Amino acid sequence: MANKKWFLHPAIATGIVINVFVLLLAVAWSGEPAKLNRLLVEDGIVEWMQFLCFSAIAGLLAFAFSERLKRSDRGVLELLALGGLSLLCALAALEEISWFQRILDVQSSDFFLQNNRQGETNLHNLAVGEGSLHKNVLLKLIFIAGITHNLILPIVARFKPAVGSWVESLGLYLPPLSASVPYLVLVALSHALFDHPRKGELGEMFGAVHYMATVFGAYFAGVAYSRPTLFENAADIRRLSKLFALWMLFLLMTGWLLSAGAGAVVK
Repeated sequence: MANKKWFLHPAIATGIVINVFVLLLAVAWSGEPAKLNRLLVEDGIVEWMQFLCFSAIAGLLAFAFSERLKRSDRGVLELLALGGLSLLCALAALEEISWFQRILDVQSSDFFLQNNRQGETNLHNLAVGEGSLHKNVLLKLIFIAGITHNLILPIVARFKPAVGSWVESLGLYLPPLSASVPYLVLVALSHALFDHPRKGELGEMFGAVHYMATVFGAYFAGVAYSRPTLFENAADIRRLSKLFALWMLFLLMTGWLLSAGAGAVVK
């Protein structure tokens, strides 16, 4: 049964708080290039937070996949969606830190030195035309998918509930507008307030945090979600939700510590 009090859910609220905090931190550091670089550049706070969030999402979806696999009412499309998205998020996490290349101090092969815009061992910075695969292709696809999933479909589903039911039958979910609207506003502000070559990293981190919160909210706690959740006891779900919110804050602290340990690489 869907959680009617989704606007009070601790995972959603904590995700918004984390993203607002990082945006305010960027604003506070905007007049100090060294500090802003610490936030935005390679191996900075924002990039490590993306890696941690995408890794967490991959784990959450993999757990959801394994649990759905045990149920008699499972659907093929549902399993494909959960399993495929889990692998996609794991790939995104590894791509974000170039498959541990800098951490392990591994040199790029000749192929990546010649075809990667940053000379790194990753796919998203491969040269495509005048730019990279990330800028010329992936960002456009992410924008279309993000607007559709976070704004268009949730609005349509309010007037036509069958749309929401259809999305859920595919193994997916629709984020509540109380989570989506702040996320989209923060992304817009991150582009409007800063003149930094890597300001787009803020929006990517906001998305990673947003989806970590809403994936947990939908599949584990029934936030704006009508299908059975992975946990059935309401008291257990409430305790787990509070624990998850604390864990999200711990990830932010971990990303900060990792940025200090790895050192921010200015490019």
